[in-house]
Amino acid sequence: THHIILIAQNDIGRYNLYQLITASHMTYYARRPRIPKSLINEHREGIIIGSACEAGELYRAVLEKQSAQQIARLADFYDYYEIQPIGNDMFMLEIDDRKKFLVDSVEELQEVNKKIIDLGKKFNKMTVATCDVHFLDPEDEVYRRIIMAGKGFKDADNQAPLFLRTTDEMLEEFAYLGSAKAREVVIENPQKIA
Repeated sequence: THHIILIAQNDIGRYNLYQLITASHMTYYARRPRIPKSLINEHREGIIIGSACEAGELYRAVLEKQSAQQIARLADFYDYYEIQPIGNDMFMLEIDDRKKFLVDSVEELQEVNKKIIDLGKKFNKMTVATCDVHFLDPEDEVYRRIIMAGKGFKDADNQAPLFLRTTDEMLEEFAYLGSAKAREVVIENPQKIA
């Protein structure tokens, strides 16, 4: 399973989103709500679909260096692509369950984001920078830590900085893209989606 972003664009989209939410809880629920892609395609009208965070299938495909054909197939499905601040994905520099690093450096994480931006150019789709917000202020991570520990996560004390950033903080996070591209993904493209 992968993460995905679904945004209702209009009343038809709102209705379709409710259909998807209901099915995800009533028909396809397995430890958490799930929606098959085939069902998303049936109810796609009026919904804007985003590729989501590092748990999204497009990000994972780029990270895992899947074939160009597979990445193209995935990229075509989404209406826009998302990238997040590097701090959100720093856990990939730690040893995972298979006793290996998912990436070797911060620069490699930056390259994944740059490749997603390149896909946006190639497929004529917007890339937006999002915070993947889980709590409002940096110090609020303690509450998420408690919830995750309660769910049995062994790494609950290792919280990513998933707080709501200001525009200036986001521009600083994406400065490695250059000021014009940072402004595009942080300000201009999110405004277009809104």
